[in-house]
Amino acid sequence: MAKKRLEEAAAAASTAEKRVAAEIEALETDLEKERARASQALEELRAAHAEELRREREAKDRVIAEAEGRLGEIEAQTETAEKRIAEAEKRAAEAEGAIGDERARARESAAAWLRSQVESIRREARR
Repeated sequence: MAKKRLEEAAAAASTAEKRVAAEIEALETDLEKERARASQALEELRAAHAEELRREREAKDRVIAEAEGRLGEIEAQTETAEKRIAEAEKRAAEAEGAIGDERARARESAAAWLRSQVESIRREARR
């Protein structure tokens, strides 16, 4: 009877050992599957992050290019405005010169008129 019990216990232990071994194998398989899924998820995250960085860099490059283009336009407009200002200053200087010349001519004309009036008065005074 003891031998039978020992055999039954050995058989139960062998069955339990096989069951434990099967469970360990199943757990190891699950662990490997989970590791593979985690590795795949990590790779997907890395790829998504790399893609997001690429898109952000492209967006930054576009913004920089647009800003540089706008800066070029502003510089061109500034240069044009400076040329216009220089031309306006030149015309103003020319106009001031012309006004000065006209004033001088007006003074000369007034002086000539006064001389003729004085001369006219002298002639009348001699008569």
